[in-house]
Amino acid sequence: MSKTWLIFVFMTVSAWGLYGVFLHQGQVSMGDLKVDPNVRYKAFLFVGIAYLLAAVIGSALMLVINGSDWQFTGSGVSWSFVAGLVGAIGAFGVLLAFGAGGRPAVVMSIVFAGAPIVNAIVATLSHPPAGGWGAVRWQFVAGILLAALGGCLVMLYRPTS
Repeated sequence: MSKTWLIFVFMTVSAWGLYGVFLHQGQVSMGDLKVDPNVRYKAFLFVGIAYLLAAVIGSALMLVINGSDWQFTGSGVSWSFVAGLVGAIGAFGVLLAFGAGGRPAVVMSIVFAGAPIVNAIVATLSHPPAGGWGAVRWQFVAGILLAALGGCLVMLYRPTS
């Protein structure tokens, strides 16, 4: 079985791992928060423009290249829109966390420890394994607990600046 999907997973890990650091740098580079309290929103505006370029133009180009029929289902449009909305809300939350004094190393570590927990629980509830929750192995639950512990440890023992 092909493992090509892992290349894309690591691409995403790398991109999202850099996201918080770059977003914070963009906010800081946009200007002095004491002079202009809107610098974080100015930075986020360009995040949105980047999403437009990558998501809208990139996917439209792929649809053209692959000869898509451009047929969309209402349910697919709705769920995809909700996915984009929660993604954007999450990105906005990261920006607000920075604005409230959070540092990229801590904010993003908690986000990336917490998000898999939410994903694992909601995905398992949405698509339960054959046999229901009783079929969930202890290692899966242990992984969720270890992710939570990791987020707590990062918060408790974060580098001081």
